[in-house]
This record gives sequence, C-alpha cells and structure tokens, in this order.
Amino acid sequence: MIYCGIDWAEKTHDVALVDDSGELRAKRHITDDAAGYKLLLDLLAEFGDTEEDPIPVAIETSRGLLVAVLRTGKRQVFAINPLAAARYRDRHSVSRKKSDPGDALVLANILRTDMHAHRPLPGDSDLARAIAVLARAQQDATWNRQQMANQLRSLLREYYPAALDAFATWQNGLCRPEARELLKAAPTPGRAAKLTRPQIAGALKRAGRKRGIEAEAERIREVFRGDFAHQPPLVEDALGQQMLALLGQLEAACVATDDLARAVEEAFPQHPDADVILSFPGLGTQLGARVLAEIGDDRTRFDHARGLKAYAGSSPITRASGKKSSITRRWVKNDRLNHVGYLWAFSAITASPGAKAHYRRRRDEHGDWHAAAQRNLFNRMIGQLHHCLQKHELFDEQTAFPTQLAAAA
Repeated sequence: MIYCGIDWAEKTHDVALVDDSGELRAKRHITDDAAGYKLLLDLLAEFGDTEEDPIPVAIETSRGLLVAVLRTGKRQVFAINPLAAARYRDRHSVSRKKSDPGDALVLANILRTDMHAHRPLPGDSDLARAIAVLARAQQDATWNRQQMANQLRSLLREYYPAALDAFATWQNGLCRPEARELLKAAPTPGRAAKLTRPQIAGALKRAGRKRGIEAEAERIREVFRGDFAHQPPLVEDALGQQMLALLGQLEAACVATDDLARAVEEAFPQHPDADVILSFPGLGTQLGARVLAEIGDDRTRFDHARGLKAYAGSSPITRASGKKSSITRRWVKNDRLNHVGYLWAFSAITASPGAKAHYRRRRDEHGDWHAAAQRNLFNRMIGQLHHCLQKHELFDEQTAFPTQLAAAA
C-alpha cells in the first residue's frame, strides 16, 4: 500500500510517497500548472495508481485546481487541518525543524498510521458543488453589503442625520435603491435641503418605485428641510465626497448580492434534494441552498444525525474531569452552517406551530435564554432534516412535533 502526502503552496508543491513500513519511496517538487499535475499523476501511476485502486492523498487544503485534479475518479483525498499536521510533525522530530519536503512526508505518514481517524473529502455531485460556490458567494456578498451599509451609516451620523431619519421607515434602509439614488442626488445636507418635490419624486422613480411617490416625496422633503446641526461648509463637502466613495462600494455590493441571489434561485431548484429541504418551515431558497452547500449530497458523509449536529455546532459538548463536569456550546464548528441555523430557527418559530411550542417550552420549563432555546430548536430540526434526506421524505409537522402540537391544542 502506497500513501501520498502533498505540501501545497502558491506556485510549487512537494510530494512524498511512503509504503506500509514508513519508508520513503519517492519525492518530487512539482509546479502548480498542467505540467506539474501531469508529473504528479505519472508518479502515482508509476507506483501502482489505477482508476479502480487509486492511491490516497493527504493535503492541507480542500480547494483549488490541484485538489480538483486529484478528486477525479474514486481517489480519496484527505484535507488535513494544518493544526493537526503540526501536532503530527512533533512525533517525527523533537527539534521542531520544519521543511516543505518534510511536511509532505508527515502528511503521507498521517494516512499510513491514522487514515481511519480522518475523513476524506465528500463525494458531492457537481451540481451540489456548484450550488455551494454560489450560495457561499451570495452569503459573503450579503455580509459585505451589510458591512458597507454600517460604514456608510456611521459616516452619515457625523454630518448628515437627516438622511438617516428620512430612510428610517424603509426596510433595509441604506441598501434600498431609493436611498442610494437620493444620496447621489444630494450628498450633503445643504444640497438635500434645496431639493424640490419633483426632484425627489424623480429620484424615487429612477430607483424603481411605483406607488405612493408623491406622498413619500413630500415626507422626505419635510425631513430634509428640518432643523439639524451642520458641519462647516468645507468639511461638509469633504464628507460628502467620502460618502459618495462609500456609496459606490455599497452599490456594487448590492448589485453583486442581487445577481448571486438570482443565480442561486436558478440553480438550487434543479437539485433532487431541493424539495425535501424546502419542505421544512423557515427554509427558503437562499437558506436552503446554504444548508445544501455545507452538508452536501453525499449520503455517506454523515452516517448518523449526531455527526451532522456536531458539525453544525448545535449539539452541546460535555467536558468532564474527575468530579467536575460541564456542558457548554460548541466553539469548533462550521460557522456558515451555524449561522444558517440561527436564521432557520428564528424563521421556524413563526412558520411552524410545533417549532414555536418547542421554543416556548425550552424558555419556560427549562429556563433557556433566547439563543440557547433557538440552538436547541435548530439541533432538533437539523436532525429531522438528516432523517428526511436519508429517506427522501418531506417534512411532516405532526411527525416532527407530536407532543408540542398536542400541548398547543
């Protein structure tokens, strides 16, 4: 049996092959291009790599072209955490020396000794991996949009509070196209006070507003002409230029978020698991796509719901030593899936009578705080999702929360 370890870098990679006895059989230094990948595959083939019996590979990343080349066929690729690899390195050298060829050898020996303790990359379908790319990109764009909106709001508080008051009644506030269009037309409070009703109405129409334009224009005009403190004129103009720069970044983030959301809406319903995921209360297209992106569609990845719950960070962790023990929340988890779980549980409370009854029971009978009760609800529902995906069954309210529904009735 041959085991392969690859210490990857941006431009070059070090490869090491070891056998069952731990003897180094070969090592190579390859480039990160098509020629280097061919050299790697030829080296593996030289030592018995076949399509039916491929050589397992350990590497410290789960993404990139090199990993994509290695994942073709039935090959098992193990993404080893760099912290775990560092602990294994101490087993082979107490002097704490480190080198790229040595790290490749350490990775190969990890598979030789402890391959059973590590999980290979899941065998997700190409469609699931494509949805994962889009869903994660849309989630990142959403976070980036909110960050830019917070920066813009902080700047407006320094010199332009009238704008914040004018947009306070709108959902999503500064992220709305009407708000962005008005800030372009009047980047300073002095210019905003001079806007006429037709100018404000025109900005609302350019932003796509269809109804209530005249009344909204009158309301915004009254706010802009209200009594507010002002910065000196030169400082106000400079802050207006800074605001326009931030506004351009926010607009780009909003456009990217909307484009990626449309791409997710087109791709996610094509997946066979979409109907099962969307049958759960509180899960729409965007949240459902994020769930699928993180758990994938490889049914062998999580043999039991306990593994999925631990991966999502919803199940508690017990620490015991001697006579002392404590039960706390998990800190090592998939942060993206955990964030989806918070939004999912929050929406499910209003969308499902059983989920709401379960949440109230955790709050009233067990004394959980809001976050703990939501985490407990997410823990229960992701276990139900695991069962439904394994059996390909749709969510059933009576089966999921029989006791809670009876108590609610």
